[in-house]
Amino acid sequence: MVSTGIPRIVLGAPSSNSGKTSIATGLIAALTARGLTVSPHKVGPDYIDPGYHGLAAGRPGRNLDPWLAGDERLVPLFLHGALTPTPADVAVVEGVMGLFDGASHASVAPGYGSTAYVAAALRAPVVLVVDASSQARSVAAVVHGFATFDPGVRIGGVVLNRVGSDRHEAILREALGAAGVPVLGAVRRIEALQTPSRHLGLVPAAERSSEAVRTVRALGAVVESSIDVDAVLRLAGTAPDLDGVPWDPAAEVTRAPLTAEGTRPVVAVAGGAAFTFGYAETAELLAAAGADVVVVDPLRDQALPAGTRALVVGGGFPEVHASALSANVGLRTAIAELAAAGGPIAAECAGLLYLARELDGEPMCGVLDTAAAMHPRLTLGYRSAVALSDSALAPAGTRVRGHEFHRTRTGPGAGATPAWQWNAEGPEGFVAGPQANVHASYLHLNWAGSPAMAGRFVAAAAAVPVPLHASRAPS
Repeated sequence: MVSTGIPRIVLGAPSSNSGKTSIATGLIAALTARGLTVSPHKVGPDYIDPGYHGLAAGRPGRNLDPWLAGDERLVPLFLHGALTPTPADVAVVEGVMGLFDGASHASVAPGYGSTAYVAAALRAPVVLVVDASSQARSVAAVVHGFATFDPGVRIGGVVLNRVGSDRHEAILREALGAAGVPVLGAVRRIEALQTPSRHLGLVPAAERSSEAVRTVRALGAVVESSIDVDAVLRLAGTAPDLDGVPWDPAAEVTRAPLTAEGTRPVVAVAGGAAFTFGYAETAELLAAAGADVVVVDPLRDQALPAGTRALVVGGGFPEVHASALSANVGLRTAIAELAAAGGPIAAECAGLLYLARELDGEPMCGVLDTAAAMHPRLTLGYRSAVALSDSALAPAGTRVRGHEFHRTRTGPGAGATPAWQWNAEGPEGFVAGPQANVHASYLHLNWAGSPAMAGRFVAAAAAVPVPLHASRAPS
């Protein structure tokens, strides 16, 4: 048990679409520009916001989600992020949805996993980001209600967002004068800084490259000029010492044996613009379990990294890049050969689509006997699942918590040997390959919540008889 006094704040809001991501990203960028080391975090399962946070901070944006990782890991994962790769000067945590909105699942109490829930666990003050575009004096009633709703959550300040004019700002500040919560800043409506969106939300930072860098820098400049950053830092410094043991991936896994050649097995992880959804802890657990983790970009790399024995393909937007993914026949063929030779493959959502026969009519890897296509309805929510089949990822009967987030469908939705079942919705996903080495599903997992999977997966990779690919050196 250690005690750390790392300054920290949580940015919450009365509702979604209040501008939390823009303010949080801008604040991280402004603090980083001052020479501070910032540890960025995001409440909930979202992959996209942490990408912008990481771009602003120069270190991974990490999720804090008790549903996915377990309540017992919430503080340890925060401490791990704040200390890795170096100790941070301050931590900025962006909330999710409205401040008190949590998981809508029958197995948990109302508000579970909400921004307020995480703020209370971290003993961190909250900065409330209020969209003031359609209100004046009423803002005081909103802030007063949020500040008094739960005595276990401390609202330490307000940032007024989308303020229309000097006069509008003056009215808002005057109204809030009696609310007892200081106004830390007022940000004007700046349409040019809106982050582009599409069918699953914001466009990931990795897909926008130089444009995303410019946007992050501009957000930092706006925050520096519109918000009292020194006051925010003082508020963050009021957070009391936080007791806990930092999460240690090496303590969570059983280290796999070396390969027959006496080497660490190479596990490739899909990256690049088409596969941007992943949690930093996955690669950390794989490495702790004994793997050499390398990145492969299915949009650019014509072959798997040299010596690849296993592959992890997470989430992302393959539907946006279907033509380019299909055109990379060399990599598609190599992945099919890896699967046929018994190399472990773990695929989530976008990975499932990539392993299918086709996606919106474009040929994919053909590892799974299913076809995928876009669908008008969004499927979204937390899931409590049980493994129906033994696989390289988990033995049958393993219980996990994950989430779904997609606008596609596969036909069929499950193979003869399915991956999971949740609720009463029947089997889902696919377990395939000569040694049940391929596991593919729509279910997103944070492996920190089920760390034994990493050890099992790397052990399966080490058992593959020979290095299957020697096309290029690991990078």
